[in-house]
Parts: sequence; structure tokens; C-alpha cells
Amino acid sequence: MDPRGRGRASRIVRRQDGPATRLRCDIAVLGAGIAGVSAALEAARLGRKVALIDAAPQLGGQSVASVIGTFCGLYSNGPEPYQVTHGIADGILRDLGAEGALHPIRGRRNTIIVQYREQALGRWIERQVAAEGVMPVLSALLVSVRREARRIRGLDLATRFGMLEVEADGFVDASGDAALAWTAGLPCREPQEPIFGTQMLVIEGFDEEALAKLDRAELQARLASKAARHGLLRHDGFVFATPGKGTALVNMTHAETPLDPVGLAQAQAAGREQGDRLLEFLRAEYPAAFGAARVRTYGQIGIRQTRWIVGRHHLTVDEVRQGYRHPDAIGRCSWPIELHDRADGVYWEEFGDGHIHWVPLGAMIPPDIDNLVAAGRCIDGDPAGLSSVRVMGPCIAMGAAAAHALDLAGSGAVAQIDIGRLQARLHDNLERRD
Repeated sequence: MDPRGRGRASRIVRRQDGPATRLRCDIAVLGAGIAGVSAALEAARLGRKVALIDAAPQLGGQSVASVIGTFCGLYSNGPEPYQVTHGIADGILRDLGAEGALHPIRGRRNTIIVQYREQALGRWIERQVAAEGVMPVLSALLVSVRREARRIRGLDLATRFGMLEVEADGFVDASGDAALAWTAGLPCREPQEPIFGTQMLVIEGFDEEALAKLDRAELQARLASKAARHGLLRHDGFVFATPGKGTALVNMTHAETPLDPVGLAQAQAAGREQGDRLLEFLRAEYPAAFGAARVRTYGQIGIRQTRWIVGRHHLTVDEVRQGYRHPDAIGRCSWPIELHDRADGVYWEEFGDGHIHWVPLGAMIPPDIDNLVAAGRCIDGDPAGLSSVRVMGPCIAMGAAAAHALDLAGSGAVAQIDIGRLQARLHDNLERRD
């Protein structure tokens, strides 16, 4: 063959109308953030055939795309915190720790917060999904949900390659915005007042030693006094440097996160504008630390709370404060109430040593459907109560609980499973204290 003729051949094709591609599985998980990944991996390890579906072109959801950069809610409070969520959290801590991609921060919020490199977490998720035989379905937008009486039968998804129908026995709504429940016509809740998201930044070129000497309270006081001059909405937040890595995570912005497509795109641009203005403030006010700093990565805008299900139980902030243990508890947490309900700041309500609050299965189950479980930030609760359980630790626990609840339910109703059997499976996320 003449090598000069290579690469010249093509063929003409035309789209042909035909039936949608069909995919059959045992459990379909909508949303590949940390809750959905936990549900999918746990279900696969139970021997179930699992599809993990997301509208994004990559796995990991906000834990990767929004460069959240910190695992919160994985540990208890006090001088000697212990891990309260296990499951996939054990593998993440083990494997990312071994490759130097983790940095625990002790004492903040009376607990342990674990910084991580989002690239390392993203690759860990991809490897585990492949190893467990989970079928990833990416860049797939939910168009409709097929229901028969009290059961979801299938999802209709639009992809760039054509329509896809996913049929399953059980479904997990880990979409963050209750997209599956909403599209199925189930009642959902939305906050009466906006819950603000954050545009996360990773910066480089700063002086790590000078940053370490900054007084956090003084920085926030100066930010509050000069925010208007710089066009900034939020008056608080933090900069976490990863020692020896030359990068720092910046969480000091607020942006509204609407549920319409044009509004969300505008919020993304507005969030990045806030990030740019924030960096200008830091350079101007703290030149020794930030004079040469620059943005290395803009994350996808981080969304905290938008829409969530109406469940069999409504988790309240009073239950969180009291540490009430529900009879159907499936996970635990000690993270503070962290309510981003105003543009200029955050309402924090930290808890003392030994405080634990609980996530009930009832908050994850819509009363009108037998084979759907929500996991992550779209479970039922009031905005303040949800603000204490929407972080990654309890989201991992919820994902695991969703997988086991559907496995136990089989062709029956999740609401009728033996809670004792479920809790026995979830022992490590309820009782373990090592």
C-alpha cells in the first residue's frame, strides 16, 4: 500500500430512525457523585448488575468536577476523633493515602477534615468502577421515567449517540437535584430562600510560609470591611494550602445555583467572576502571601441544596441538634449545621465532643414508590437539617444504605424490609469506633 494514500478514505452515512438502545440491569443509579459511586460499588459487590448514570462526561460528580477538595463528615468530634463512615471511604483513605494524595487537617470544626487531590479521587473511582464491573453511562440526560403503579420500570436517556432506555428492578436517585423523583412526577421540596453554592478555586504561585502566618479571623474581618469595594458577595471562608505541593484550595465565594439551564450557566460565569475578584482582593491586601498567586483550576460551580424528595420521614434540625437516633438509622455524622442561606456568610453551629446525629432510611424513601431510594443531598429534611448531612461522609453512608436496602427488597417494597437486617449489614457505619 502506498503510505501517501493513507487517511484519505471515508464513507457517507445518514441517521436512521430506529428503536432506542436498551440496557437491562438490576440496579440503576442516577448520579455519579460520591453518594452514587458508593451505591453503585456497594451494589456490585453484592453481586448485582449495576448501571451508573450521569449527565457529565466523567465520574465523580462534584467531588471531582467542583474541586471540593475536602472530605467532611468522615470523623467524629473531639480530641480523639474516630471514623464514622466506612465502606468505600476505607478504600479511598487507604489508596489515596498510599500515593500521598491526602492531607488530614486536625482540629478544624472540632473534627478531622481530609484534603484530597481531585485527580487522584477521580482515577480511584474510575478504577473501582471498572474492577467491580459497574457499567458507567456518561453524558446521558434523563428525559422521562417510566412508572407502573408503585414501581419505576425504566429511564429514558438522551445521549449524543441516540436514545437509551435503562430498565432495572431498583433505582437510586443520587442526582443531587432529585432529578429522578422530579421527572417521575413525585412531590419534591425546594428551599423558600436561596441556598448558595460556591465557586471553588485551586491557586498556585502563592507564598506558603506567608500564608501560614495569616490570622484567619483578621482576614475575614478585612474581607467583610472591603468586600463591597471589590464586588464580593461573601465575607468569610478559608484558604487551605496543601503542604509542600504548591497549591491551595480557596472556598470564599457565594453564587446562586438555580434549577433552569440558562440560569445555571449564568451562575457558573458569575461564580468564576467572584473567584477572580476574590483573587484580586487577596493580592491587594496580602501581597506577601498572594502577590504572585494565580488560578490553577476553576471548579464546576459547587451546588449545596436545590431540590429534594418528600420522604417517609422529614429530617429536622431539632433531631440533628438533639442527636436523636431514629429506629431506622442507616448512617451517622457529627458535622456542624452549615447553612449557606445568605450571600455574605455562613451560619455555623458546631457540636461538642461525642455528639452524633443520624440519617434515617425514611428520609431516603418516597412514600409513593416501592423501588426508589434517594441518597446524598436530595434526601428529605429541612434546609438546616440537610446542611449537616449533605457532606461527603454521610453521603457515602447513604449510598451504601441505598444499595443494601434495594438488595434486601428485591421485587418487594423498600419500606417493608427488615430494618434489623439492614442495620446489621451497615454495622460499621452505625457502631464501629476504631
